[in-house]
Formats: sequence, structure tokens, C-alpha cells
Amino acid sequence: MKTEKETKFYQTVLKIAVPVTLQSLLQSSFGIVDQVMTGQLGSVSIAGIGLASRFSSSFSVLVSAIAAVAGIMIAQYMGKKDNHEVNRSFCVNLMCAFFLAFAFTIVSMTYPEKIMSIYTKDGEVRKMAAQYLRIVAGTFLPIAVASMASPLLRCMEAAVLPLYAGGCAAITNTVLNYVLIFGKAGFPALGVKGAAIATVVSQLVNCGMILLFLWRYAEKPDSDWKPEIVLGMTKAGRRQYIGILLPIFACEFAWSLGENVYGAIYGNMGTLACAAMTLTGPVQMLMIGALTGISQAAGVIIGKTLGSGEYDRAYEESKKLMYYGMLGSLLLSVLLIMVSRYYVEIYCVEDAVKKLAQQILFVFALVSPVKVQN
Repeated sequence: MKTEKETKFYQTVLKIAVPVTLQSLLQSSFGIVDQVMTGQLGSVSIAGIGLASRFSSSFSVLVSAIAAVAGIMIAQYMGKKDNHEVNRSFCVNLMCAFFLAFAFTIVSMTYPEKIMSIYTKDGEVRKMAAQYLRIVAGTFLPIAVASMASPLLRCMEAAVLPLYAGGCAAITNTVLNYVLIFGKAGFPALGVKGAAIATVVSQLVNCGMILLFLWRYAEKPDSDWKPEIVLGMTKAGRRQYIGILLPIFACEFAWSLGENVYGAIYGNMGTLACAAMTLTGPVQMLMIGALTGISQAAGVIIGKTLGSGEYDRAYEESKKLMYYGMLGSLLLSVLLIMVSRYYVEIYCVEDAVKKLAQQILFVFALVSPVKVQN
């Protein structure tokens, strides 16, 4: 028979993991929708979006590291019921995310062609990628805000609210992609530029809705969180914060750097190889995103348990969650191997591109459980 604590543990995992997983899948769908629709325009368009997305995804990875730190800190202070420190954790991490977003926005808007020249020597692909990156840079600030607000809602066990926002953003992205890429409903056919504009608008919708949900939740009389601006940190607090942030940030930076090196290698191998790699990108993100819910649930549940001083229970819960992650990743790898041949047929690209993309997906399926377990 399950104890009351075990039952509550599984209920909390499902309450957080399922909405977060669905939200991650919706976020990953942005890339798939862009690529499926622009994939009808040929390999050059796919390669251009793929290379620009490699660079812009570096921001997403790094801001996710800051969001992970925010989630760890907020969860522990909510476990202690310390509203003042919850607000300090939120505000400090939000400022770090703002700084990162501002830096990426300026660089991407000012030097898009120079950045893309690192990834490819093909002038047509480089021009396409630079055009996409310059516009998509408008997503960095709203992504930063949404990434910081979402962990706060999850720690209040309101993970379903970011899911609603993500659903509306995904619908917006899909509709605008169709209208702007192909020139429907009286709009001109903008191709890759239309895909970029759709992505910016959908991220603004996502950010706006999450902020609205956060404000509405805070207004409730029984809310666990009341907002206030708290930025100052003691010397000990700064040391603790840096001690948490730097290892996670360095790890994510190294991982992102490796992914961008892959992108540059494929880009310099030629347009067909680059297009094949790009086709696999959204599927890889879907695979990882499908198990992000367990990761986020681990951060909230274990953080709160640590905050309440129950260290042995936190350790046991962490082992359970790692086991679920491994089992889930193995099942998804098998599924990916089975459906990869059908996935590549969606795109209007050369047979050589489809074959290479399928081979890349097979290799990814083999290493995916290791990536997910990290």
C-alpha cells in the first residue's frame, strides 16, 4: 500500500510534469511548424533557418540555465514559506536574464551576416539565415521574461497556466506561418521572413499571457506569493547564488557551444548536409522536451523537500525521478527509430537529404537516453 506521502509525491509529479511536458512540446512545435512550411520552399530555406536557429537556440539554452537556478531557489524558499526571499530570487534572476537577452538582441540585429558567415560559406544560405536571425532577435526579451515567470507559477503548482499560454502561442505561430510564408488572406508571400515574423508575434503572445496569469494568480487572497521588488543581496547570498548559477550556466554554455560547432561543421560541409541536420533539430528538441516535465518536477519537488529540511526523502525522490527519465527516454528512442523514415517524407527536399536526415535521427536515438539523464 502506498503511503500518503508517496501518493502526494506521484500526484505532484503529474501535476507539474504533464503541463510542463506539453508546454515544452508546444515550444518545440514552433521549430517544426517553421521547418515543415518553409521546407516546401527547398533546401536553401531549410538550411538558412536551421543555422540561424542554432545561434538563437544558444540564448534559449543559456536563459533556461538561469530559469533552472530561479526554480531551485524559488522552490526552496517557498518550502520555507519565505515570500521575501522568493521575490529576491525571482528579481535577481530576471535581471540576469534581461542582461543576457539584451546582449543577444544587440549582437543578432547588428552583426547577423558576420555571425552566419561562421556557419556557412554559401552566400545564398548565409543571406537567408541572416535575414531570419535579425527578425527572430525580437524574441529574446519576451522569452527571457516568460522563462523567469514560468518557474514561479510551477513552484506555486500552477504549471497548467504556462501550458495554456504555450497553446495559444503555438496556434498563433501556425496560423501566421501559413498566412505570411505563403501569402494567404491578402498578405504578400514573405517566405523565410514570414516565418520569422510569426515566431516573434507568437513569443510575444506567450509572454503576455504568462504575465497576465501571474498577475491574476498573485491577486488571489489565498495566493502563496505576493509580488515585491527585491534586488539587494548580502555577500553570503551572492556567494550562494554564484555557486548555484556558475556550474549550471557553464554546463549549458558548453553544451550549446558543442551544438553550434556541429551546426558550423554541417554548414561548411554544404547546403544538403546542413539541410539534413536542420530537419532533425526539432525532433531532437521534441525528444528532450518530452521529458522536460520530469526535470522541472524534480526541481520543484526536491527543492521544496530540501527547503523543509527532509534531506533523506529528497534523495529518495531524486532517484525515482531519474529512473522515470531513463525509462521514458528509452521508450522514445525506440519510437523515433520506428517513425524516422516517415518524418523525413514530410519535406520537399532531395532524396539524399532525406536519407542523411534519417541516419542522423538513428544516431540521436542511440545517444538520447544519455542526454536526457543529464
